[in-house]
Amino acid sequence: MAGRDRVVHLLRQLERAACRCPAHSNTFHQGVGAVSGPVRNTDYAFEMACSNIRYGAGVSREIGMDLQNFGARNVCLMTDKNLSRLPPMNAVLESLVKNGVKYEVYDNVRVEPTDSSFKEAIAFAKNGSFDVFVAVGGGSVIDTCKAANLYMSHPDAEFLDFVNAPIGKGKPVTGMLKPLIAVPTTAGTGSETTGVAIFDFEPLKAKTGIASRAIRPTLGIVDPMHTLSMPERVVANSGFDVLCHALESYTALPYNQRSPCPSNPIDRPAYQGSNPISDVWSRHALHVVANYMKRAVRDPEDLEARSSMHLASVFAGIGFGNAGVHLCHGMSYPIAGNVKTHSARGYSVDHPLVPHGLSVVLTSPAVFNFTAPMCPERHLEAAEILGADVRRVKRQDAGAVLADTLRHFLFDLQVEDGLVAVGYSKADIPALVKGTIPQERVTKLSPRGHTEEDLSRLFEASLKLY
Repeated sequence: MAGRDRVVHLLRQLERAACRCPAHSNTFHQGVGAVSGPVRNTDYAFEMACSNIRYGAGVSREIGMDLQNFGARNVCLMTDKNLSRLPPMNAVLESLVKNGVKYEVYDNVRVEPTDSSFKEAIAFAKNGSFDVFVAVGGGSVIDTCKAANLYMSHPDAEFLDFVNAPIGKGKPVTGMLKPLIAVPTTAGTGSETTGVAIFDFEPLKAKTGIASRAIRPTLGIVDPMHTLSMPERVVANSGFDVLCHALESYTALPYNQRSPCPSNPIDRPAYQGSNPISDVWSRHALHVVANYMKRAVRDPEDLEARSSMHLASVFAGIGFGNAGVHLCHGMSYPIAGNVKTHSARGYSVDHPLVPHGLSVVLTSPAVFNFTAPMCPERHLEAAEILGADVRRVKRQDAGAVLADTLRHFLFDLQVEDGLVAVGYSKADIPALVKGTIPQERVTKLSPRGHTEEDLSRLFEASLKLY
């Protein structure tokens, strides 16, 4: 018992040193005694899962050797139409050819994928009998490749079997998948580290996804040279995704306040709530964003800044991939899914588009003003990291200070002035709220409970930013 009591004592010290706000005031020591005793309603454990990551300028040249080491005989190489002609794809193809790797290219990935575009990629994979997958692109490409690998490896599954409830059945993935190598070309989604694949479910005009540790890439090859081909607005919107991944995971409901407690570890969700390990990655990602994001957006040749943001995407991916996100992401899905006519600056696509990172960050001032009362210390720390002077700020003003800090940050980076600027009005709020309700997988990780009326007010507060 002495050793166990010491662990309890150390965890209590860590908790007291870390945060005393309402959402975290009983965070770490609660779980220590949960292995025995009465059945719990909330979880008592968390686990960390992450892809292997290889980082370095020019490291894409190694991918052909990796595929040889896997014994690959027939590789499915996925990308999108734009990237198929750009240097990142050329670098990967050159390595495959040099190492004698047989491959087929699928370049029909949709930016902001849908259930239909996922199904097209799945059909291609099933027809190809591939033994390894490679994704070269941003989150849309990597997520599409994850889905193709999953359903090719489970040929008898129906599409909704693995899709998150309540839209899908949310069944656990029990079979083995093929190896997947992800080569991210944007500095934002962190998809190379996570077991999550997001798409628009067209029948409901809402985003949903598949979340399972089983679908995370085997290896993420993070080559900062690929970020040099990113247009300015793609850099900005990708960076906003990193920003919100870090902020949301750091302020998420603590893991041992999340319910229900799984009866079997296979049922423990990928998004578990804030925890001591994810906190380290999320906080560090926020520091990198504060130091380098504006430089990365403004100077396409600033390799230090763009490389740093590429790593920040990985750091935040490890953080949110295990802790989860909450309201900004939950509310972003109907913003992107109900897009009308908005044409996104800097994106070469043939359909209306609100880029994911933009749809997430537009609600961030309102959201963090709302959640701050539950963990004001963390909100103040985030504001300070982003440049605010918080020395004389009261705890009750944490939300307003972080919201103002975010508005200044977004204004400096020429972000559109709220939801009105991307085509929405007050009349659209009921539909946006309706589209948020199915996102319980993430919205339930908000540190503050919320009603439909709260969501309505948050959308209304986000119609204009400045």
